[in-house]
Amino acid sequence: MKRGQILLLSGPSGSGKSTLLSRLFGEFDNLYFSISSTTREPRAGERDGVDYFFVSKDEFKKGIDEGQFLEWAQVHANYYGTSLRPVEVALEAGKVVVFDIDVQGFNLARKCYGELITSVFVTTKNRTILKERLEARGSDTAETIEKRLFNAAFELGHLDEYDYLIINENLNESYEKLRAIFLAMKCEVSGFELGAVCDAWSDA
Repeated sequence: MKRGQILLLSGPSGSGKSTLLSRLFGEFDNLYFSISSTTREPRAGERDGVDYFFVSKDEFKKGIDEGQFLEWAQVHANYYGTSLRPVEVALEAGKVVVFDIDVQGFNLARKCYGELITSVFVTTKNRTILKERLEARGSDTAETIEKRLFNAAFELGHLDEYDYLIINENLNESYEKLRAIFLAMKCEVSGFELGAVCDAWSDA
């Protein structure tokens, strides 16, 4: 009687989304993480088909032309996108599909899936903390960090489009908030096949 649902997280790179989602996947099953395709080079430790599908720009653009992406965006001179077919398969199986995408991607996904989406924006308390986290990561140039900070400021202007906001100061507290959102969305009326629920109630 359950339908597939979508838990969508957005927020600046360095805000802690990946860490929060890792804990969620470690505690709950029946989730499917939507792996994005990207044209950027892999970072140290990243694996193709696990962290991202790493593809060429020509391959990615061909996918755009053929309508193979649920959403896609160009960020920092690279392309990122979500393939449609794995998402559809997971939804048909009644899974919670988890997206980690930016504001542009969120708006495109919302047009496709509407009420199936529960959206959460994750951010740091301020710009200084985000900059410190990005610098500590050691994987970006100073120029790239400035671009990320600029984009973060832009994304904050879209907070009112999201269902929930988590200001990630304390990881444990932030995870408990995400966990509560996840549990609550599993009880949303939109997540049920209501005809089947009523039939089961009448037949009991």
